[in-house]
Amino acid sequence: MFANIVLGDEINRASPKTQSALLECMEERQVTVDGTTYELASPFMVIATQNPVEMEGTYPLPEAQRDRFMARVSMGYPDTRAEMDMIAEHASTNPLDVLTSVADAALISRLVDVVRTIHVADSIRQYAVDIANATRQHGDVRLGASPRATLHLVRAAKAFAALDARDHVLPDDIQTLTPLVLSHRLILTADAQIAGRTPETVLSDILRRVAVPAAARV
Repeated sequence: MFANIVLGDEINRASPKTQSALLECMEERQVTVDGTTYELASPFMVIATQNPVEMEGTYPLPEAQRDRFMARVSMGYPDTRAEMDMIAEHASTNPLDVLTSVADAALISRLVDVVRTIHVADSIRQYAVDIANATRQHGDVRLGASPRATLHLVRAAKAFAALDARDHVLPDDIQTLTPLVLSHRLILTADAQIAGRTPETVLSDILRRVAVPAAARV
């Protein structure tokens, strides 16, 4: 765990004991061993992959574990051009041999500080809270978004705005990131699952119903 970026490849193949070891480091940014606490380096990030097939012998992440991951992104298959390029590159060389860094830990830390300065209006904060509350009250949802999920949604929106060279968050940022930040945290009812509903369809329904701050209509 003592690295800036930790990658858990196919994390659902790790044992529950190994998975639970990530809980402290992902939230408190520290590791405790035999009563002694060790702080982790800054910046610190955990990235994990999960193979959607061959689920035999795997251990799904518990709700508390999934809640600590800010977002879930489905990679899917590459498009035709990307797959052609991949074949061409791997046929003659190993891409890792020519891989070079584009940033260091100090630069990332400065960028984190920049993101913290991005302005979030009260109406935007209220919009994020309203969306989270709607997941907790939706008839198809057994377990809705936690307060940590709301915090992650706003933090992600601030980073999204910074990447777009803006000093403030827009309602559109919240709408764009809601499926990525909230979908892996929702647990649907058995009836909803049988009916073929997914967290993404539920969130789409919620985004249509929750009132958007007036700034989004300007």
